Amino acid sequence: MTDTPTQRLISVIAPCRNEAAFIDAFCDSVLRQRLPGGWTMEVLIADGMSDDGTRERLQARCAADPRLLCVDNPGRIVSTGLNACIARARGEVIARLDIHSEFAPDYLACCIEQLARSGADNVGGPWVARGSGPMGAAIAAAFQCRWVVGGARSRDLAYEGEVDTVYLGCWRREAFTRYGPFDETLVRNQDDEHNLRLRLAGGRIWQSGTIRSVYHPRGSLRHLFAQQRQYGYWRPFVVRKHGQPGSWRQLVPALFVAALLLCTLLLPWSRWPLAALLALYGGYLALASAAAARAAGSWRLLARLPAVIAAFHLGYGWGSWRGLWDVLRARGPSSRFARITR
Repeated sequence: MTDTPTQRLISVIAPCRNEAAFIDAFCDSVLRQRLPGGWTMEVLIADGMSDDGTRERLQARCAADPRLLCVDNPGRIVSTGLNACIARARGEVIARLDIHSEFAPDYLACCIEQLARSGADNVGGPWVARGSGPMGAAIAAAFQCRWVVGGARSRDLAYEGEVDTVYLGCWRREAFTRYGPFDETLVRNQDDEHNLRLRLAGGRIWQSGTIRSVYHPRGSLRHLFAQQRQYGYWRPFVVRKHGQPGSWRQLVPALFVAALLLCTLLLPWSRWPLAALLALYGGYLALASAAAARAAGSWRLLARLPAVIAAFHLGYGWGSWRGLWDVLRARGPSSRFARITR
């Protein structure tokens, strides 16, 4: 691709590994983006040494369209892939995209507009989930419900303003010079950690509903629990680095799991603490499930939602304590959590 003096460049970056079922749809979605006048783009996809045909398919797409570039990611995790792309990126604006998301045709145009309008260091849109199949739909409904995620503004489609963190992200290039790249010691939560680092240094993060995308979540309870356990596991490593979490609501699942364990240990003396805790949580699950089903517009999800919500909380809470155990013992991360789960 040859830039003219009137052209401005946005670099799209995306990590992937073993995404043969999704890579073509992702490339098509990105290449359909309608950019503002005077802008062009390059798309850098960091392949984590895929062995399912993704790499070969990606190389074929790159050969057919000079806007696409395959970048090696021998680290095989998100943070190393993102940093490999940033090191090769030439754009004045850098936008992170996700292989498992669909993007409105004006997604990048709105990112560019909001960067200029807000003056923020990082901008993005709300995190909107859409599942496939009955279980996937229930997981998406729980994911979107503020009763489940603690009122996170990232799930609020109507919110416009400053936030603690934002889905994916779009930055001016100098943000990575000022705040540094992604932390390559983190398998998960590298985006939350980078946003926390940015805010602690005086930077601003902005969310706008004009930036529209759809995320496809896990489709089974087993995969959901494994994902949330991994997210929880890496939270204490972020807290150790900065002395605080990205948001205090992220500690609530760990506190619930601790209360559950404590009440279980008290069973030889009294069953009432555990019975009371389970009754309270059961009431919460009923109310949260009803709220999620109503917001999703489908009462058929109601039967699956209690188990889905519990998987969110128990997976994240248990993972947080497992991570804290390794942090307190001054050990490196467990090999069980050293790769991305899907």
